Amino acid sequence: MYEGYADFALKFLKKNKVQYGEVRLEEHEEEGLILKNGTVEASGFEHSAGMGIRFLLNNSLGFVSINRFDNDSIKKNITRAVKLVCKGNKLSETVNLSEEPIHKKTYKTIQKIKFKDVGLDNKIKLLQETDSSAKNALGRYLSLSSDVAKKYFLTTEGAKIVSETPRAHFSYFLTVNSNGKSAQKYWQVCNSGGYEFVKKWNLPKLISDEYKAIEKNLKLAKKPPRDKIDVVVGPEVTGIMVHESVGHPFEADRILGREAAQAGESFVHEGMIGNQIGSEIVTVVDDPTLENSAGHYLYDDEGVKAKRRFLIKNGVINEFLHNRETASEMNLKSNGAARAEDYDKEAIVRMANTFLLPGDYSEEELIEGIKLGVYIRDFTEWNIDDKRFQQKYVGSDAYLVENGKIKYPVLKPVLELTTPKLWSSIDAVGKNLEYHTGTCGKGEPMQGVPAFLGGPSIRIRNVVLG
Repeated sequence: MYEGYADFALKFLKKNKVQYGEVRLEEHEEEGLILKNGTVEASGFEHSAGMGIRFLLNNSLGFVSINRFDNDSIKKNITRAVKLVCKGNKLSETVNLSEEPIHKKTYKTIQKIKFKDVGLDNKIKLLQETDSSAKNALGRYLSLSSDVAKKYFLTTEGAKIVSETPRAHFSYFLTVNSNGKSAQKYWQVCNSGGYEFVKKWNLPKLISDEYKAIEKNLKLAKKPPRDKIDVVVGPEVTGIMVHESVGHPFEADRILGREAAQAGESFVHEGMIGNQIGSEIVTVVDDPTLENSAGHYLYDDEGVKAKRRFLIKNGVINEFLHNRETASEMNLKSNGAARAEDYDKEAIVRMANTFLLPGDYSEEELIEGIKLGVYIRDFTEWNIDDKRFQQKYVGSDAYLVENGKIKYPVLKPVLELTTPKLWSSIDAVGKNLEYHTGTCGKGEPMQGVPAFLGGPSIRIRNVVLG
């Protein structure tokens, strides 16, 4: 890495007498492979490096990114950024950062099998085997990639965090046509670690199972009931519900209106801490410290130590996701939720791994408790409004339930309800906790970061399917 240039940039910030300054140096080694309908569409390797430099001057925030590593260029860009902040100071809002413990730490996620030690031929062979497992699908798009991210973070306060996080990522898009009907499915998996996780995913079986479930539904599914019924949703559906209707509206920058013109607003406001929003059995957490998770980190991109955040605790709104700026505004400490997609993006309030804590029931027991209802194992579509209040989820692999027994597939049941209605209508939580993967988008310019979204199966009482 280019640590010496980061050290120089920090010293130059100090010479400019900033109130606070930080330098986040990042280096990425990425490789990717795309297979479309059995044919290799693209493969490649990329190395990138750069620095994101942020500072506070006269209570105004400045940010500049640099990917040219020479001292003159660093001085020139920082000087220009400082001048711009000074000129715009009267028009800028006052920014303060919460006071946080200063950490010096080095950590690394181990690759048991390094990506670079697995030949391209082996990766192509794996994708071709995966493609063959669903060869009758009308369209098949498979992507396998990896990223080894090294970070070197310094602040004028004395913090120094050095980290290395490798991630493996697979995504797929299937189009299936059967019985005069068609359906599509996009999904992805990701872990921090090495190629050992690619092996663990068993991609041929993953895609085969997905294809068979979609085809079965298209051939056999009937219309779902329209009456008021009970619904059991599987962990994949629980995960997207948690991410969209709890994680996003609990981001403090949304609550303060900072994301209104980009990713949206929130129905939640600061005074709702302590309000009951769900059943007592509902506890939703966000935890970056999960080993080998998609959203894993031990220190965020402001150098704050990561920890498990309890967003909803026993049905009660407990805390929001904060960076140092939003924490200061609410007279709190940051809970380590600042993340940036890359060196050229400013760290903003983000989720990491958001999930519902498991309960005591097996999925079979949840279903046995239903007289008339629908079991939605996974979904094909979701929508939610800008305030994260009104939402709908369209089932993919779904079944009618009568007297506690699964009967026959139902076609695209639509669950549409508000966030409070969703979480307050849950009367039982399963113990089959699963973590699924999402690329969480937010910010301007848009930043996509990997995250887990998960939970167990849940039972929701007295809802009307659309």
